[in-house]
Amino acid sequence: MDSLKLVALDETDLAVISACLQDAVFKTGDTAFLGQNKTFTLEGNRFVWEEGRDAKTFERRRAVLAVKQVLSVRSRGIDLKDTDAVHSLLALTFVPGDEAPAGAIEIVLSGDAVIRLEVECLEVQLADIGGGWETKFKPRHPLGL
Repeated sequence: MDSLKLVALDETDLAVISACLQDAVFKTGDTAFLGQNKTFTLEGNRFVWEEGRDAKTFERRRAVLAVKQVLSVRSRGIDLKDTDAVHSLLALTFVPGDEAPAGAIEIVLSGDAVIRLEVECLEVQLADIGGGWETKFKPRHPLGL
């Protein structure tokens, strides 16, 4: 499979990146906010869902998420001092602000944690940065009925 390189400039594009990052795992220490560059980065191991949910083998790839035009970063449910804590990414969502195109991108994590990025506009990049490796474990999401 070819390496993934995606750009999101609207909510539809962001939904595609969100789907590609569902069940990605990363450490707290693998995130960074470069305030003077207005860039937030998250480096993690994403599950390769685009191979199909019924694939016989499963794969993960190292990838970087870069969010541009970030004004501020806040988090809930994350101990920023525990840089080795592992998080599982569930979704990326965009919350429109009072004046378009500004708003917030929420990185929703398991365990009711969230990273909220206040942005001037939606500009997100996702790129694989290494080859894949096989994993025996396919993430599961039991229905909460």
